[in-house]
Amino acid sequence: MFYYDAGVDIDAGSRLVENIKPYAKRTMRSEVLTGIGGFGALFEISKNYRNPILVSSTDGVGTKLKLAFKLGKHDSVGIDLVAMSVNDILVQGAEPLFFLDYFACGRLDVDIATRVVRGIAAGCEQAGCTLIGGETAEMPGMYLENEYDLAGFTVGVVEKDRIISGLSIWEGDAVLGLASSGAHSNGYSLIRKILEENNTDLSANFNDKVMMDVIMEPTRIYVKPLLELLKRFPIKGMAHITGGGLVENIPRILPEGVTAVLQKSAWDMPALFHWLQQQGKITDREMYRVFNCGIGMVLIISNEHAEAAIGALHSAGEVVWRIGTIRQCGQGEARTIVV
Repeated sequence: MFYYDAGVDIDAGSRLVENIKPYAKRTMRSEVLTGIGGFGALFEISKNYRNPILVSSTDGVGTKLKLAFKLGKHDSVGIDLVAMSVNDILVQGAEPLFFLDYFACGRLDVDIATRVVRGIAAGCEQAGCTLIGGETAEMPGMYLENEYDLAGFTVGVVEKDRIISGLSIWEGDAVLGLASSGAHSNGYSLIRKILEENNTDLSANFNDKVMMDVIMEPTRIYVKPLLELLKRFPIKGMAHITGGGLVENIPRILPEGVTAVLQKSAWDMPALFHWLQQQGKITDREMYRVFNCGIGMVLIISNEHAEAAIGALHSAGEVVWRIGTIRQCGQGEARTIVV
């Protein structure tokens, strides 16, 4: 169900639609009732849900796009776009159902737009949701040549009695951290500043990889392994570590009266973050506020289930550590502390 703005060159818009149809088709779920090309998309909620609650989220890729423009790397920012929204609704226990994108530019470059949407489709495949629609807007004078804006929107569903709210989190619960794939899609204003000030050669070797690929590594999508985990274990709370890092995202799921105490020695902070901290002369406190520092998703679970959940995640191919515990919060104390 792709459509393009009336301002888009008709031939270019038609070619874009034809280019992306095969990729969108691979993401189709049985609940989709309409094909690509209409004005709206129809999606039937599965009758397997007794009391379904819809969960939605919208997001963008942020200034990571500036590096994509500079480097000509348009293939993976679509994965970032999907990840930011589907990981957000996942923390409430929701299964992503479908995704829509918004791509705006000054003049439509069909090749660039196709590469971006191909990445969006890849992200949807990773998340198990349908790329059900999108808008392509051509607005002359709004954007520089070969630059664009990108936003996305997802809708998911969760049984009402299985919503993860964090309200049952209490003293003694374990805090688990799932490894990130890199900086994901946050902190890129600071990353770009560090790269520019240090005149960094992005084609250079960095830990046996090309620096450009390390910087642009797409955001990890945690949907499939965590939905499986939720079938087996009573997860009390989850936090997607995005803007605000560990110290501002974990408090969003904590009830009053408790704080999360994280042990920085409990997980391996990737070399990229050590490099950024050194080159940017960034304090520990600022690192944990700006970046995920190697932890892309946090789970809070009762201590009795922690080791079994870690084992299940390892079996699913995830890298996970027990990174802290929950304790009662002292008066005036921060809601997440890294020691």
